Amino acid sequence: MMRYDKHCVTLRSMPFWCVGNPLADPFGGPVLEKLDSVEVAELLAWGASEGYLEATGFHDDDLVPWNPAHPEDDLDPDSATSIKLRAIKAVLDRAGIQVNSAVCSLHGYPQFRNGGLGNSDPEIRRLARLKVERLLRIGHFFGARYFIYWVARDGFEVPVTVDWKQIYRQLADELDHARDYMREHGFDNYVRGSIEPKPNEPRGQMFLPTSGHAAGFINGMLREPDFWGVNPELLQHESMALMNAVMTVGYLCSMNKLNFLHFGNQNKAQFDNDFPPLVGAEGLKETAQMFWALRQIGWRGVVEFDCHMLRAEADTGDQIGCRRQFIADCAAALDIALELSARINPDAAAGNQSRIDLEVIRQMCALPPLAGKR
Repeated sequence: MMRYDKHCVTLRSMPFWCVGNPLADPFGGPVLEKLDSVEVAELLAWGASEGYLEATGFHDDDLVPWNPAHPEDDLDPDSATSIKLRAIKAVLDRAGIQVNSAVCSLHGYPQFRNGGLGNSDPEIRRLARLKVERLLRIGHFFGARYFIYWVARDGFEVPVTVDWKQIYRQLADELDHARDYMREHGFDNYVRGSIEPKPNEPRGQMFLPTSGHAAGFINGMLREPDFWGVNPELLQHESMALMNAVMTVGYLCSMNKLNFLHFGNQNKAQFDNDFPPLVGAEGLKETAQMFWALRQIGWRGVVEFDCHMLRAEADTGDQIGCRRQFIADCAAALDIALELSARINPDAAAGNQSRIDLEVIRQMCALPPLAGKR
């Protein structure tokens, strides 16, 4: 088994959705071609061979298409779905790549435009439940360690259209069912279920907008709270709500709810930038101090990249090469962040809080000792 084991990070996971992203945004269509999922697996295998990653994750739709008329197509060994899944697994297995997470895609389909598991229509919820069950089977086939419930479109724009007496009980019932389904089918590959909160986009508001909301929901509503944790997207989702990553990881660790990190960069209070780690105008200091806090706490776990290359960097003449460079850049950014975090030693600083903060910046930048005057 490949390991990373650097500072507090045990494995680096590069998901299918990061590498295969064709870089569309709300204002423009794709600028790269959509790759076949086997091609994405081969790119990940290249990344593993170069020492950039040890694990991966996926949405079900990253691997195989979904047809709501055939929600159990994966159970037919002769189906196109099963054949494609076996081909992908063969590539990952040859490369020694583990699967960290499996996520059910409930955000891209018109049927789920008003939510999936949080939809007020029981027939739409039934369809979403079938899709989650299929994802759980696919994740079991790949040996995924975590099932992620990403809030997707489970939210609202108009508060008075929501049944506030029922919505959180409804969501809890669906996640309890997912846990029951794992147990009933012997899917013991899943070490934990995980909630990935998000404050907004694609909906105006989400039912579980922050890590604090997710942790409270788990402890207050779910039948097996110890099985469930949170995988915050840092810096993106929490920064969209003006939260601080250091506080987020400290809070989740104190509640034993930090499963693993989804990792990228974000300009605070903006839409979901999904910049590569450390890239952009903000986030370097916050990121380094986040890893310092995790080391201080004693947490060790997986960092799973959740980002895409800058749209401006799409090379239409070398669509594989620019994706390879993206993988390498993400690995380099994590190494930089961990190295900066290892330099931080606030115990070596003295004075007021501003003085300590400046001293820590000096340490991170490897600058000469602070001078008191010119």
